[in-house]
Amino acid sequence: MNWDALLAPYKQVVEELKVKLRGTRSQFEYESSHSPIEFVTGRVKPVPSILEKAKNRGIPLENIEKEIFDIAGVRVVCQFVDDIYTIVKILRNRDDFTIIEEKDYITNKKDSGYRSYHMIIEYPVEMVQGRKLVLAEIQIRTLAMNFWATNEHSLNYKYKGSIPSEVKARLQRAAEAAFKLDEEMSKIKHEIQEAQRIFHRK
Repeated sequence: MNWDALLAPYKQVVEELKVKLRGTRSQFEYESSHSPIEFVTGRVKPVPSILEKAKNRGIPLENIEKEIFDIAGVRVVCQFVDDIYTIVKILRNRDDFTIIEEKDYITNKKDSGYRSYHMIIEYPVEMVQGRKLVLAEIQIRTLAMNFWATNEHSLNYKYKGSIPSEVKARLQRAAEAAFKLDEEMSKIKHEIQEAQRIFHRK
């Protein structure tokens, strides 16, 4: 299989979405209003990870483009929980891609304690051979959720998905602490934003 050719459109999707979402962030800043976007990152899943996911889910290689939704992944990180839903609204109003599925793991957190908002989209990429519709995942989360999820991901990698129960219990407590932090920060959101506006004016 020619992986370079297969992954080229996914790389394009990630780059285009990063530019567009960073553009959205800049627009909020021009209007000197609070930007719901703190930062944007993106990546194309490495080939070994794609192969591992296909194997674990029993997906034949010829079906990976249809059945693996996160080969192209973009992450939008925000300061506050309600910023997440502002971004969701902005993305729903866009007409440069189609939303296929939404999963709200903030209202319905995973058993592990994981919280994030996931959107699966179908994005049209202009290739030399013509337009190609590519599936991609957009994850939207707060800084606290991102901190937790990054560490959980590392531990899952270390323990090959079987995190010891004691560590798992600590992770769940940490997830609740992270969410409590988000809730407390939301309560003083207006003070924080006012302080940031004064700082930016300087």
